[in-house]
Amino acid sequence: MAELPDDPRLTPARPDLAARFLEGKVQAARFADGIAFEVFDPVVPVRRAPSHDAALETEALKGERVTVYERTPEGWAWGQLHSDGYVGWLPDIALVAPRGTPTHKVTALRTFAFPGPSIKLPPAESLPLGARIEVVKIDNGFAITGQRHYLPAQHVAPLDTYEADFVAVAERFVGTPYLWGGKSALGIDCSGLVQTALNAAGLRAPRDSDMQERALGAALPPVQWQSLQRGDLLFWKGHVAIARNSDSLVHANAHHMATAIEPVHAAIARIKAAGSEVTSVKRLPLSPSS
Repeated sequence: MAELPDDPRLTPARPDLAARFLEGKVQAARFADGIAFEVFDPVVPVRRAPSHDAALETEALKGERVTVYERTPEGWAWGQLHSDGYVGWLPDIALVAPRGTPTHKVTALRTFAFPGPSIKLPPAESLPLGARIEVVKIDNGFAITGQRHYLPAQHVAPLDTYEADFVAVAERFVGTPYLWGGKSALGIDCSGLVQTALNAAGLRAPRDSDMQERALGAALPPVQWQSLQRGDLLFWKGHVAIARNSDSLVHANAHHMATAIEPVHAAIARIKAAGSEVTSVKRLPLSPSS
């Protein structure tokens, strides 16, 4: 048996505790059956350790499911996200027992949920692109959820609705502040931007840039790097950007502290001057995956 998981980001295993399905595959002091929970808050941090000071690894969005293996008296839950398999610590107060089945997702960059059928009411919450909700009725321009919230109907769509151009989705985030581990228009990082944009187009993607570089698309030979097409992904160690065309790219980056559009050659030169060369360019299929 392995003493440590190959990738702790995707494996619910620690020396003291592991998921029951890993019994016989990893060593742990005990094994636990997971319990499914639903993310209740609009955007929930997934942290490296059970502390508000711990590094933000990623974020979970409203309606997402997470299998929880441990809940602590201090108010933390350790588990694995169903969407991309990421493992980490979430605030327990942000989770509830599953209340229904999501039917729709938010397609606007952000939208408001109102406590009644009027946009003049104080919003109950603000939901990010990709949040999942159960819509029980569409009436008078509002999508009414099982939570009795009223969202603008034009800001939501059935779960099987996909954007035609994931690059256009990424471009909508231009100006969003850079946030390590972020996945919403309140703050987003480079791989979060790629994952969010691809998911909106029905293309599944892992969370971090190194995972994306291994898993996504077909590698282009360096001779083709000068002829980028819209949607090509450029990778550096610890960074990823999306080509808009042969001349420009869009990426969330710490240089601008925002999602920005940059000339391709200027970005490559700037990042090279900081000590990092392009490691690969990947070309993606343009149809949704299963």
